[in-house]
Amino acid sequence: MGPLPRRLREAYAACLEAQLAALEAVRPGAVGREVDAVPRERIDATEFRGSFGHGLGHGLGLVVHETPTLRPESEDVLEPGNVVTVEPGIYLEGLGGIRIEDLVIVREEGPEILSRFTKELLAVD
Repeated sequence: MGPLPRRLREAYAACLEAQLAALEAVRPGAVGREVDAVPRERIDATEFRGSFGHGLGHGLGLVVHETPTLRPESEDVLEPGNVVTVEPGIYLEGLGGIRIEDLVIVREEGPEILSRFTKELLAVD
């Protein structure tokens, strides 16, 4: 609520860049750990290094969290038709956090993003 601190605006921009790169990495044949590494490397190249402390995403189907997983240790291979979340985050102790999430279908021609909400930074006054 109210004006967003400069540091959180910067974290949002870094997280968004990382998330957009991660979406492009969602392809058939991609290994979960390799997809996870794309946004993690982008975030770690900024002042927010080490602030992305969870896995990038997971499969979604009959169970909320299922394979394939997008995590540093994941050996899962993405296949056409898989539905996964892509949700990098930046968390700053004592200040707040950012997470940008999309639901994605793995397609041969590229990721099909099911989420329709804006990625524009919105502030509530």
